Amino acid sequence: MTESTADVFKTESFTLQNGAILPILEVAYETYGSAANAKENTILLLHGYTSSPHAGGGGDSNPGWWENLIGPGCAIDTNRYFVITPNMLGSAYGTTGPGSVNPATGKPYGPDFPEITTRDMIEVHKLLLDHFGAGELAAVVGYSYGGYLTFQWGVTYPTRMRALVPVATGITGRGDESTIRELEKQFEAAAGWNGGQYYDDGKGVGHALIEFRSNVLRNYGVDTELRDRGLDEAAVEVQLHSQAAKWAAEFDANSLIALRRCATKYDAKPEATRMAAPLLYILSTTDTLFRPELGEPTVEHIRKVAGIDATYYQLESPYGHRAPSVDWAKWAKALEHFLNTQASLTAQASE
Repeated sequence: MTESTADVFKTESFTLQNGAILPILEVAYETYGSAANAKENTILLLHGYTSSPHAGGGGDSNPGWWENLIGPGCAIDTNRYFVITPNMLGSAYGTTGPGSVNPATGKPYGPDFPEITTRDMIEVHKLLLDHFGAGELAAVVGYSYGGYLTFQWGVTYPTRMRALVPVATGITGRGDESTIRELEKQFEAAAGWNGGQYYDDGKGVGHALIEFRSNVLRNYGVDTELRDRGLDEAAVEVQLHSQAAKWAAEFDANSLIALRRCATKYDAKPEATRMAAPLLYILSTTDTLFRPELGEPTVEHIRKVAGIDATYYQLESPYGHRAPSVDWAKWAKALEHFLNTQASLTAQASE
């Protein structure tokens, strides 16, 4: 089991891109490896839309979403790197978001939480990195929504990292206002929604969250994974419901809406010319959210406009959006080689 440290970074008066101010900003995070490596060998690891900062191993009772890729001697080697995994702004795992208490009212922000951008999210990360004294990053690595933020880091602070690894993601966001409205309708129909202020009586919303999560797990290929473990259809349904119920007890419907709205407005492609760090882009052959057809055109565009080394790696896997976690062994060596190569090139350049 990989040793981790979980904590919350706190600051005040954080100004968003739109000028709104969060009087209190809290950022939940986990770290792996020694902080002695923070200055020059930090890897910023960024999670997905509905996930948490718990990326590393926690044993069978609390597995991390990339537990097999993080640890001593792993692709993300904690003997070498200090790994920081922050919970993204607007999420529901300890970082300030719609479920946080608004100091002005003493109640959760709910739907009144100010609109946020991917740029806001990485500015929050930057504060946390500065707190740890992390200078040039060994890499920014992001999975799914975290991949959006990886690209955003690459175009906003192009010289801050030695490498970029966006995984199961895109350089532009998915969806539009209609997809946000569709999501809102799912919760508006739930008993106790109360215009989004459901926190005192949210059982009906809890049921809606379970249904939402069950569908997400299917879209991510979790049902296929369970069948391949030998579970019959009835057992698959039980397991999907169990996983969805556990998640629903922890997450916030308003966070889903806020993060989805942010994602629809994200687009790093026009600024790709600013990218300076070598990039390894990973997509799965069966991912229906970020299809493999995105791979080569994306890296070709980046090579053309930024003139950097951009490589596409296609992961052959039946497990859809979850493939990088489930079939980690199929691409771990490619990740390790890429990180080692960038480290070696940096060392040679400094000699």
